[in-house]
Amino acid sequence: MHIQYACRVSRRLALVCAALLTVAVSACAHDLTAASPQRPRVLAASRTASVLDLDDPQIARLDSALRDALEAAATAASAEGVPLVVRSGWRSATTQERLLKAAVVRYGSLSEAERWVLPPDQSAHVRGGAVDIGPAGAAAWLEQAGNRWGLCRRYDNEYWHFELLTEPGQPCPPREPHAQVH
Repeated sequence: MHIQYACRVSRRLALVCAALLTVAVSACAHDLTAASPQRPRVLAASRTASVLDLDDPQIARLDSALRDALEAAATAASAEGVPLVVRSGWRSATTQERLLKAAVVRYGSLSEAERWVLPPDQSAHVRGGAVDIGPAGAAAWLEQAGNRWGLCRRYDNEYWHFELLTEPGQPCPPREPHAQVH
């Protein structure tokens, strides 16, 4: 009797798993067909978004030159099988302040927190001039190739943080050890 019940439960679970897997594969296939070498998808932290998705404020409020460079880089990365994910782009001053307060709690002091999160009036994210890229492999790819579009890693302690710091095709400037209040 117990074996028959366990088999019924196992069959139900198998059917549920198969249905979920079908939905997941369908969603992935749809997402893959939406991307192409001509128009790669750059994922935003909250949802998938093209760098041209002006409905997503963290993309739409980026400086237009940064957005253009990011799109060109994403096209090249996609051609090499590297998906670029924007984990964070433009941020409101309120969001930046909240992140700074959380960093103070995490790191124990304002001065230590500011090595990771700048105040809103000094943050390139708030100005729309910075993006945090992931996963780590995509950030590593962008660190190696990004100068083709003027995109450079800015800080030693943040492998994910990129800004337009040079003219396209020129070498990136030396990295700063960490963020600092000026």
